[in-house]
Amino acid sequence: MYRAIWIVSAALLLLFGGAGRSFAMDKDGCLTCHQYPGLARSVTSKEIKVFHIDEERYMKSPHGKLQCTQCHTTIHKVPHVGETAVTCTGECHQSEEDRKKVAAFDLKTMHSQEQSYITRLEDGSSCRVCHLLYPHHSSELARSFINMHVSFMTCEVCHIDRGKYPSLEYDWTSSETADFAGKPFGARFNPKLDDASGSTHFISRIAVFSVENGEKKPMLNTWDTQKATDYLAEEAKLTPAEKEAQLRYFHRDIHKTGISVTCNECHSKDSILDYRKLGFSEKRAADLVNINIKGLVTKYKVFYLPEMLEK
Repeated sequence: MYRAIWIVSAALLLLFGGAGRSFAMDKDGCLTCHQYPGLARSVTSKEIKVFHIDEERYMKSPHGKLQCTQCHTTIHKVPHVGETAVTCTGECHQSEEDRKKVAAFDLKTMHSQEQSYITRLEDGSSCRVCHLLYPHHSSELARSFINMHVSFMTCEVCHIDRGKYPSLEYDWTSSETADFAGKPFGARFNPKLDDASGSTHFISRIAVFSVENGEKKPMLNTWDTQKATDYLAEEAKLTPAEKEAQLRYFHRDIHKTGISVTCNECHSKDSILDYRKLGFSEKRAADLVNINIKGLVTKYKVFYLPEMLEK
């Protein structure tokens, strides 16, 4: 068993260890996942749980010289869903005065200055009427990775029923209004338009279009937005059968698929997205096709942090 764990750990170090200066300071490889802005999930309609850590800002914080696992002492494996315990008095803050300060401190705010995520995104779609900004929650392992895609593609890119629309193209949306916590991220503007807005409050996302008679029709559903608003206002008065009929109508063009299939539809040599045509550099396009982070979602159920390599 330990040999298998070592092989997985060593493979991760080989895959991610040379990616940049981030991983030289991060010996446990936490930033392999946590480096991505927008890594988040919705707890309630008003509360967002954020998992992104900006290394540069973390390094400048009071705890910047500590390894993550010095405080997050219960985390020894991935996934570590629900492992929220933090130990502040194990190696540090051992005086009586410090212990009192720690007990009164809201640990939820600890990394708030080191995180970036979208707090509001206006696209006028019917999806946004009912679904939270970070809507994915069913898979505890992958939900935050999938939610991260909110910042750079519309819902329909993954969820359109491609069997109903045989001729689809993928291109950039016009700029959409977005508010951020932390550093703004994503495509500030459509990279293919010279006159697009460069404001940090506007982003463009990859969207799907149906090609009909040589014309591109955007599949971002804005035509049902008012109907969805009306449905939400009347939902409590509807019978279960009426609700089911309404939801079936709103999702008539939507297809749900497995996580591994979703990842490989875009991050593979057979990607539905032509990254070069979308304006990405040759290197970036290759990175997006071959990105190894998908393996953490699609291949491994559990692997352990490489503590044995320190001995």
